[in-house]
Amino acid sequence: MSKLTLTEQAPGHFTVEGNLTFASIDKQTLQSFKFLKGMDAICIDLAKVKTTDSAGLALMIEWIRLSRMGRVKLSFKNIPTQLLALAKLSGFDETEYFANHTH
Repeated sequence: MSKLTLTEQAPGHFTVEGNLTFASIDKQTLQSFKFLKGMDAICIDLAKVKTTDSAGLALMIEWIRLSRMGRVKLSFKNIPTQLLALAKLSGFDETEYFANHTH
C-alpha cells in the first residue's frame, strides 16, 4: 500500500503523492481537508498519483464541495487518465474542474 501524502509546495499549491484508492484514503486523509481553509485559491497537482479508483474521484468531489463551502477557487492539474475516465462515466468531466483539462 502506498501512503497518500498532500504537500504544500508553495502557498495555495499542493501536490498529492501516492495512491488515491480505498486502501490509501483514511480518516487522516479526511482530516487533511483543513488545508482548504484560509486561502482564496488552491491548485492541486495530481502528477505524482500512482494509481486511483472511485475513492480518488470521491475524494476530489469532497475537496470541491468543501472548497465551495469555503469560497475557495479550486483547480486540479495533471489529472490521471484513470480519474478522467471515472469522471467521464459519472458526467463529472463536464464541470469546470475537469473541463479545461486535456490529456
